[in-house]
Amino acid sequence: MTANEGLNEGRGEIGDNAMNGGGEIGEGRRKEKLHGRAFYESIGSPKFVLAPMVDQSEFAWRMLSRSFIPASSQRDLVAYTPMLHARMFSETSKFRDGHFQPFRGSLSSPTPPSPLPPLFLDGNPTIDRPLFVQFCANNPSELLSAAKYVAPFCDAVDLNLGCPQGIARKGKYGAFLQEDQELIYSLINTLHKDLDVPVTAKIRILDTKEKTLEYAKKVLSAGASILTVHGRTREMKGHKTGLADWSVIRFLREQLPSDTVLFANGNVLRKEDIERCLQATGADGVMSAEGNLYDPAIFSEAPSVGEEGREYWRGVDGRGGWRMDAVVRRYMDIIYRYVLEVEPPVREPLYLPSDPEPAEVPSIPTAKEKETETDLANLNGNGTTKRKAGGNAEPASKRQKTNTKKEKSTSPNMLAMQPHLFKLLRPLVARHHNVRDALARSRAGDIEAFENVLQLVERACREGLREYAATGGKSWEEEMAKDARLNAEKVKGGENSSKDGKGKEGEGEGEMDESSIETVRACKRPWWVVQPYVRPLPKEALAKGSLTLSKKEKEALRRTGDPFADLEKIGVGVKGEGNGGHVEVEKLGEGDGKTNGEVVEIPKVGLVCG
Repeated sequence: MTANEGLNEGRGEIGDNAMNGGGEIGEGRRKEKLHGRAFYESIGSPKFVLAPMVDQSEFAWRMLSRSFIPASSQRDLVAYTPMLHARMFSETSKFRDGHFQPFRGSLSSPTPPSPLPPLFLDGNPTIDRPLFVQFCANNPSELLSAAKYVAPFCDAVDLNLGCPQGIARKGKYGAFLQEDQELIYSLINTLHKDLDVPVTAKIRILDTKEKTLEYAKKVLSAGASILTVHGRTREMKGHKTGLADWSVIRFLREQLPSDTVLFANGNVLRKEDIERCLQATGADGVMSAEGNLYDPAIFSEAPSVGEEGREYWRGVDGRGGWRMDAVVRRYMDIIYRYVLEVEPPVREPLYLPSDPEPAEVPSIPTAKEKETETDLANLNGNGTTKRKAGGNAEPASKRQKTNTKKEKSTSPNMLAMQPHLFKLLRPLVARHHNVRDALARSRAGDIEAFENVLQLVERACREGLREYAATGGKSWEEEMAKDARLNAEKVKGGENSSKDGKGKEGEGEGEMDESSIETVRACKRPWWVVQPYVRPLPKEALAKGSLTLSKKEKEALRRTGDPFADLEKIGVGVKGEGNGGHVEVEKLGEGDGKTNGEVVEIPKVGLVCG
C-alpha cells in the first residue's frame, strides 16, 4: 500500500463527514452540535488515537500515520494537533499562522472568510479528519477566543490537563491545574456552552483511584464529550516515567456511566499493545504518543505473508516491520505533494535482495554528499579534522560557502522534519554515522539536504538487506547475541546501587526489581526496520549507573530510600526545577504596543506533553 492509497483523494472540497460534531465550514450550513457517545459515533468511533505532541503531531506526520491505514478505514484513526498555547494563539497572528494552516492566507478572524479560500492543510476534510485541536490554557475567555479560530476546521477542541513539564508548572496549565478543579470546570464548561464543536479533555491519574474518579467526574460534568486518561501521575516524567497503570483506567471504565467515551494512554509501544490495552482497560480508543514517533505505522496491520511488497520486511523467523527507507520515502513524498505542492522526484523501486544485481555505475555525488564524505575522510580518532599537506586545513563547515545561505523555513511541517527523522532512524544512525551527520546538517526547508539523507538511508538499508539475505539471517542473529542491553547482567536497584546515584553500569549485584529487557527483546528488530524505543525503567537505569540523581532526588533517597518519591510530599522543595525540555520565548500580540512587550514561554520540540 502506497501513501496515496491510504488516503482519500482530492483536495479543497468539503467532504460529507466534515464537522459532524458541530458547525459546518460551508456558508449558511449548521448542524446540531452532538455530545458524548453520539459525537464519537458521528466521527466513526475511532479506536486508534494519535496523541497531541508539541511540534511533533503536525499535519505531515498525521498524514504519514494515516497513510498506513486503508482508505476505507481512515475514520478508525482520530489525530490531535500539537498542543497550542491558547493566549498566544488568540492574540498573535504570527503564532497562529505558524502553527495552524487550514488555508494559504492568514487566519485573521474567528469567522472564516467568505467566500472560503481553497482549503490547504490542517483540518482539510478530505485528508485530515477526524481532527482534534488541543490547547493549554488557564483562562476561560482566552481559551474560547482561541478555540473559535479553529472550530470551523476541526471536529473537536481538546483541553490539555496532562502536561507535567516545569514550564507548565510555571505557566499554570496542563497537569498543574488539577488542584484547581473549579477552574478546570469553568474552562471546559465555557467551551461546552459557547463553542460550535464539542470539547474533550486529557488528564493524568491522581494518587488514588478514588481521587482520579472524582476528578474524571468533574471533567465530564463540565461538558467534556471524550475523556482521555494517561495512566501516569504528574510526577512520572523524564527518567521517572515508569509504567502507566492501566488498572486505574479500568476502574474508571467500571465506575463511570456506561456511555462515557474513554481513551486510554500509556505503555503503547507497538500494535500488539493497542489490543492489550483495549482488553485491559475497556477503553473505547487507545492513544499512542512516543510509540507513534518511532513507528508511525503503529496503528496499521502488517501485510499477510507473501504480500510484503517492497515496503515491509519479514525475516526468516516470521517477525518483521516497515522498512526505514520506505517510511522515509512516504514522509518525503507527503512533504513534496502537500506542503511544497510539487510532485515528488521519480525514484527507482526500493531494493529487494531478489532483484537482479545492476551493473555498477559510478554515481556522481551531490554537493551535500561531497561535503559529508570530505568531513568523514578528514576526521581523526579524536573527532577533530586532520590537516592534509597541500590541502585545505579547515573542516567543510568552516569553509567559505559558494552558494547563498538558504532562508530557514517557518512551516511547522518543515521545522519538524529533522527531529522526526532522528527518532525514526534511531537504530540506523547509531550504526551509520554518515547518515547521522548528513541529517544533523539538514536545515528546515532545505529539501535537497533531506533528499540526500533519504538516498543515504536507502543505501544503508540495501547493505543491511543484502547481508541478511546472504547469510540466511545469521548476520542479525549475531548482532542480537552481542546486544549490550539484552545481555546486561540483572542487577538490583536501591541499596546495592551507588548511594550517590553515580554508580557505574554493572556495579550492582543480585536481581533487578524492575527490568525492560523482555520488552526490548519483544520489540527489537534489525536496524533497517522502524521499531519502538524502549526506555530503561527508572530503578533499572539507576541500578545500571546510566542515571545520575539530582540533589532533590538524593535527598529523597536519604529520607525515604526511594529517590523517585514525590518530592513535595516529603517536604523537599522544588525551587529551581527546570522547565523539563526546550522552550522558546515569543512576543505576545501584534507588535502594536498594546501588550507592553509581554513575552510568553512556549514549549518546543522535545516535549511530549501529557
